[in-house]
Amino acid sequence: METIISVKEVTKSFKETTALDHISAEFEKGKIHGIVGRNGSGKTVLFKCICGLMYPDSGEVWVDGKRIEKDVDMPENVGAIIEAPGFLPTYSGYKNLSFLANIRRKIGKKEILEALELVGLGETGKKHVGKYSLGMRQRLGIAQALMEDPDILVLDEPMNGLDNRGVEDMRK
Repeated sequence: METIISVKEVTKSFKETTALDHISAEFEKGKIHGIVGRNGSGKTVLFKCICGLMYPDSGEVWVDGKRIEKDVDMPENVGAIIEAPGFLPTYSGYKNLSFLANIRRKIGKKEILEALELVGLGETGKKHVGKYSLGMRQRLGIAQALMEDPDILVLDEPMNGLDNRGVEDMRK
């Protein structure tokens, strides 16, 4: 199988705390991989390094054949939810996704509406995000991660805030 993400001897520290200590891993294209660890074990820091939101102090992160920080700042073919999704509360779910879609200009209204429908927010996409429940905001985050049809999904605790039906829907 082809390796899509490669983490080589990555170390990342914050003052006196080492979040990642010479971490190495390879992730194969077309497979679902899970990372399990206690709270504070560095999972989110690793995801941020993979997505180019943070750079390691040492080591290398490769995504789809490109080295993060050297070849690209952020990989283009990654959809992600890292920690709690943040959206503008006075705008609708649709408008929030539209703002994000306009950054790369890869998709339009049709794809945004399809992503909202896919996560069960088709009818509520017009409602202000500030009135969304925690689970609805999580669904909107998943829609944002999926809307540009990325090759790679990095989902940091994607089931947070979802009820049993929401968890079942997202697994599908």
